[in-house]
Amino acid sequence: MNPKLLVVELWGLGDLLIATAFLRAASQQFAVTLLAKPYALDLQRRFWPGVNVVPFVAPWTRFKGKYHLPAWPWGRLLRLVKQLRAERFAVGLSARWDPRDHALLNLFAARERFGFARAQSQIFLTQALARPHPEAHRYEYWRVLGKALALDLPVPGRMPLPTARRGGMILLHTGAGQPVREWPLENYCCLARRLRERHFAVQIVCDPPQRRWWLDAGEREVATPETVTDLLGLVDRSRLFIGNDSGPGHLAALCGIPTFTIFGPQLPEWFVPLHPAAEWIEGKTCPYKPCSDYCRFPSPHCIKHLAEDEVWPRVEQFVKQC
Repeated sequence: MNPKLLVVELWGLGDLLIATAFLRAASQQFAVTLLAKPYALDLQRRFWPGVNVVPFVAPWTRFKGKYHLPAWPWGRLLRLVKQLRAERFAVGLSARWDPRDHALLNLFAARERFGFARAQSQIFLTQALARPHPEAHRYEYWRVLGKALALDLPVPGRMPLPTARRGGMILLHTGAGQPVREWPLENYCCLARRLRERHFAVQIVCDPPQRRWWLDAGEREVATPETVTDLLGLVDRSRLFIGNDSGPGHLAALCGIPTFTIFGPQLPEWFVPLHPAAEWIEGKTCPYKPCSDYCRFPSPHCIKHLAEDEVWPRVEQFVKQC
């Protein structure tokens, strides 16, 4: 019987997708349980069917009010601790340098606990690992964890991926986890027009708050997927993906779709989708980058001031190459 491994990844869709190569490799040697947001169940069926998913929305992952303690689901937290302690995990780990993750691993009583210490959180770990280079991609944290467990993870650019469709549509996704990562919709509208003038089939995909804007702009076939499974259905019919720095881009890359990402407050070297043909454009300079979505200015000029005329030549080259 394989030893039990607990993996904690409680944050965004993109963060979870970046862990895919690790989860697949770990499943060959461990009985893996993943503690993650509920949409991990949608991903499990496609990407890591051998992983047991325990869905949980950690209150500290909210964008606002994360430490309003009376609103925390204390009953669910206590039941979760009891449930996972009973599993008697041989190993527990997190790829984030997050003391909250490390405290959870300790509460769950995993025998060995691996992670990247921060703010003295090594007191919760049995093995604190050295962090990769500060400019390294987030995937490198999973590679360090893999090495600690004697797992062989592929280097970026050599990950086994499906082959993209030929002749499919270009998916233009205009949403993001937070507004500071959203390139203006007016710019996306111009981008769609330019692509269609060159006879490319374009599918607009947006988040629910953006839907009315697109309908008012005359886009009748705009898609607003409500689940990750719905989004996967759109990705499966596409050949290229263009969008903001957000989870859907990582989902497309993992499905074998070349991506073009418009970055704002984050650094491309940290979060560019893991596809060998991935391209991107970086947002305007700012002394506070990366700012983790909490912009100090009334408007995030790093992405709002990135003109459509600057982005179009890069997109045009991208679609010609792919």
